[in-house]
Amino acid sequence: MKIVTSWMIDGQVSTILRQLKRKFGQLSPEIEAQIQNLSSPQLEDLGEALLDFQQIDDLTSWLSNLEE
Repeated sequence: MKIVTSWMIDGQVSTILRQLKRKFGQLSPEIEAQIQNLSSPQLEDLGEALLDFQQIDDLTSWLSNLEE
């Protein structure tokens, strides 16, 4: 059984946002808000997926696919 606390999720969000900003520069407030609302498993998936992103459009497409 995996227990995830809010501070753990905050740490995941912070790390992923730092990685994305390093890769793409400043992110829009909308993208940051979408990322902050992801669940822990979604954040883990994004952490892996971002390694393959070549441009910011890859990130927006990935986020859009979550909503479908």
